[in-house]
Amino acid sequence: MEGVSKLFRTFGKRAKPSSTLPKELCRRFSLAEMKIATNNFDDKLLIDLDSFAKVYKGLLIDDCSCTINVAIKCVTFDWSRTEVVLACQLHHPNHVPLIGYCLDDQQMILVYEFMVNGNLGDHLYGTATTNHHGPLQWKQRLQICIEVARALHYLHTGLKHTIIHRNVKPSNILLDEKWEAKLGDLGLSKLGPPSLSKALIKIESQVVGTYGYADPGYVATGELTDKSDVYSFGVVLLEVLCGRKAFQRLGVEEHQYLVNWARKCKREGTINKIIDPYLMGKIAPECFKIYLDIATSCVRNDGKDRPTIGEVEIGLEHALQLQQSADAERKDGVDQYNYTIVEYISSTASPEESFSGVYSTTT
Repeated sequence: MEGVSKLFRTFGKRAKPSSTLPKELCRRFSLAEMKIATNNFDDKLLIDLDSFAKVYKGLLIDDCSCTINVAIKCVTFDWSRTEVVLACQLHHPNHVPLIGYCLDDQQMILVYEFMVNGNLGDHLYGTATTNHHGPLQWKQRLQICIEVARALHYLHTGLKHTIIHRNVKPSNILLDEKWEAKLGDLGLSKLGPPSLSKALIKIESQVVGTYGYADPGYVATGELTDKSDVYSFGVVLLEVLCGRKAFQRLGVEEHQYLVNWARKCKREGTINKIIDPYLMGKIAPECFKIYLDIATSCVRNDGKDRPTIGEVEIGLEHALQLQQSADAERKDGVDQYNYTIVEYISSTASPEESFSGVYSTTT
């Protein structure tokens, strides 16, 4: 583990201080400090649990003797090596800031800034136990999507080596006190070659990811590309629009996968069947068209037919601008714009349609 410690020291010198966090990011903590911060890893402070990690809400004392909330993630070494090396390199406002780490004989403990408003999935699916905010507004959802696109764009093109996340999903999109999105969980991420060229980067790797979000091409061949993240993000975009999970067991088999259901409804001109009821009448038709085209183009089966994450980012920003312009022109009230319902009628019946069709509106 000496190499990891050396790496921490190297990146720790580069880290920029934060007004609410210790001056030295990637600081090394003792196990005793971690036990104090979590009340000896009290189960009552457990906020997340999966096959690879336990996450506790903890308290630390900063340089000004003030307490700060942190998320303390205990992970097995197999996954933590990747996460800790990559997380130390990230300096972007839409990634969860890593504060420090602790090396234990049995596990690696990572200390992250605590995200007050939980994860995006909690708010989309209505599972947030302390959410008094109500359903996310449409423009708020759009802004969150833009911020996640920026985070992925940074991973793909903003560092010396491309990083492919491999696990983009709502539970890994965290929200801070200002409801700004922070992409987290780099445990499954894969380091690619230097920078992104015009050609697709292909990396042979063991297939990992989350059911319902994984790129079908990657699952079939084991070839991982930056477009694999684009597919997963496209699934997230559909979830944001529909307010339902990527996969869930329903009575009708074809409706279990959100991607397949969205394709079917779009083809038949019944896309309104799957839109989050809370959003009905609140999306400007021009914005809806752009957003739906972006989301469905991201989930095309063939990676080469998907846009780059940079193109997705620009498209989402344009969709938000259209929504803001439409809202400014209306006088129906702040939240109840009562936009006409937009229906999509696809120009082709193919499952892999080009997603170019005609739109009609109804009141």
